[in-house]
Order: sequence, then structure tokens, then C-alpha cells
Amino acid sequence: MFRRVYVYIGFPHISLLLKHAIVYVSKECPGALAYLVMSFKKARSIAIRSLTPNRPYHVQWMLTRKCNYRCRGCNVWRQQDTQELSTNEVKRGLDILHDLGVVDLVLSGGNPLLREDIGEIISYASRSFITTVYDNGSMAVKKIHALRDADLVAISIDSLDPDKNDYIRGVSGAWRTAMRAVEELHEKGIAVSVAPTISQFNLYEILDFTRYFVSKDIPVWYSLYAYDSVDNQSHLFKIGKKDDEFTIVDREAMVRICDCLMAMKKKNRNIFMTTKLLKAIKNLYLTGKRPWECRAFRNFFMIDHVGRVSGCHLHDPTTTIFDLPRTWNTSELKALRRKYSKCAQCTYMCYIFYSIHGSVLANLQIAQEQWKNARLMFKKNHRLPSQERRTTQN
Repeated sequence: MFRRVYVYIGFPHISLLLKHAIVYVSKECPGALAYLVMSFKKARSIAIRSLTPNRPYHVQWMLTRKCNYRCRGCNVWRQQDTQELSTNEVKRGLDILHDLGVVDLVLSGGNPLLREDIGEIISYASRSFITTVYDNGSMAVKKIHALRDADLVAISIDSLDPDKNDYIRGVSGAWRTAMRAVEELHEKGIAVSVAPTISQFNLYEILDFTRYFVSKDIPVWYSLYAYDSVDNQSHLFKIGKKDDEFTIVDREAMVRICDCLMAMKKKNRNIFMTTKLLKAIKNLYLTGKRPWECRAFRNFFMIDHVGRVSGCHLHDPTTTIFDLPRTWNTSELKALRRKYSKCAQCTYMCYIFYSIHGSVLANLQIAQEQWKNARLMFKKNHRLPSQERRTTQN
């Protein structure tokens, strides 16, 4: 049998700096040695890219605008579009991202698992990137075979109260389906986390929510409720919809949550927030000031369902994934980077994280902070993907 070893570095979107299968290779596992070599090759490639300066380490690719939920704080389902890139076009784009030096890839939407070719896309992406796949909890069990190649699956759950969660998600039974998905993926050895969005609606239960899941050895990564503050029809993607019911008004409570999570992090590896990020969020709610500048088109960028690229979804698309290598070092993009660095339009957690952590030094700091967690992870057993998948890959 195998023991799968993960080195977590504090955030699901770069949750696995190294992923390698070691310790046991049994006679009952054909192709096992080749699987080990492939895993180490990926780890080595990721380590090299992580330590190469001036690269865009993080990319979020919104593969589809199709969504089967009706979340109250979201715009995506209100503006669905069946047009999207083909499988081969996505693969071509993934090759470009690898050549640019991208390390961490998030596949989202809409719901990316609604794509019929998602298994092929995940398999291809996971060869080169730390690959995270988001699901609202409705499709993970149905697509469980496809998810075995992902480095992390993030399931959206916002409350331990089924009625409250279903109200937020806009679908009856959403909580029950998502909880089942988390349990089944965890039991099958697939790396899964829960991803609640912190809002005024669930603010006072976030700590209990966290304790519940980490006690079951399920990691938790958080988003902050945010909305698109500028009504620009040419945005790359419309995501957040303003809703007073969700806007955080109890700033003191948010500060206390940050303090408590920092304390809990010292004892539990399953809180996927770096201390530096928590301190930045605390300072934002304590003083109203942003102790970071946006690093869009430096550390990260976004791709939409038809391949258009922007520094973040709030800004106009600038190029396409296929033209990006030609435009990456142009004066136009350099000017946009300066413009974005002064932008203070949003509090989307992923953009904050990417702005704070997106350099060789930051990558080393994250690895150093989480080394204790890595040692703990070496003690855990995780099942590898099925023997059938291993042999077909090799």
C-alpha cells in the first residue's frame, strides 16, 4: 500500500507545495514506481516555479458560467452562458500557464463540474499545477472519479444549520447534499475542504463551524462576503451581488474571529489561513485601512469561460489566454499593473491572499510557517487513486 504525503502551506489554492507518494510500494500495485516518479517530477517542477521570481504564481480559471444553484449573494447564475472553450482549447491554455510559471490553479465557475469534460481537464491540469476544484456540493459525488486527480476539492457550505445554509444557497436540500459530498470524498481519500463565506448572516457561528469540521479532520478555508462595487457591463465576470443581509456590519466580531482563528491555527493544521492573511483582515476591520496593495497581473490573474484574461474579474478583459505570452511584458500591461496597485474596490479574500503572498520570499514564509503542519501530515495515511487509474496513467 501507499501513504500519500501532503505538505500544506496554508491556503487551499496553494494547499500543496509538494505532493508525493512515498513509503511503501507493494507487489500488489502495478505501475506504482512510475506513479512515484511522476509525483516527484511534479513536486520538483512546482518547487522550481515557486522559487522563480517575477512570475504569476496564481490563476483562477472560471471554466463555465453554468450553475445549478441560486445563491443569494451571487450574480453568476443570473447571467449564465452556454458558450465556453473546448477541451483542447483549455489544454492549450494550460500549457501556456505552465510556460508562464504558474504554480497554483483554481478551477471554478459557475460550477466547473457541470462540464462533461471536467475529468479530462482536471487530469491534464494536475500534471503541472497545484489544482483546486470548487463545487457547491451538488456534483462532487457524481464526479468523484474525476476528482481523484485534483489536489484539493473545496465544497461550499455556509452553516451547520440546514435551513440557513439552504436559504443562502437558494436550493432546498443543498446542505444535506454538500455534507454527504464532504463525508464521501473524505472517506475515499480525496483531499477535501469546506469553504464557507463569512457574512453577517453566519458571522456568529463561524468559530463553532470551524471547530466542528476540524474536529473531523476536514480543513476549512474561508471567503469573505464581497460584492462587485462598480456596475460595469464590461467586467470580465460578475460575481458578488450586494445584499444588506450579508454585508458585515459587526466589525468587532470580525476582529475577534481573526484573533480566535490565529489562536486555533497554532494547534490545528486544518485552518487554511496564513497568520499574515488573518492579520491583514483584522487590520482592515479594525482600522478600515488595507495593509496591502493589489498585485493583479503581477501575482495573479483571472481567465473566464471563453478564454478572456483580466487582472481580476472587476476589470475589463485585456487579452486572451492565447495572446497572453505576447502581451505579458508589454507597456500596456505594465501600466495596468500600476493602475491595479491603487485599486481598492473589493475585499475578495482570494485577491487579498494573492496580493499578500505572491513572491519567492512569501512562498518561503508560507512553507516555514506550515512546516509543523507538514510534519504532522507525514503521520497520516491517505488512499491513493484506484489501481486502475494508476495503471492507465503510466
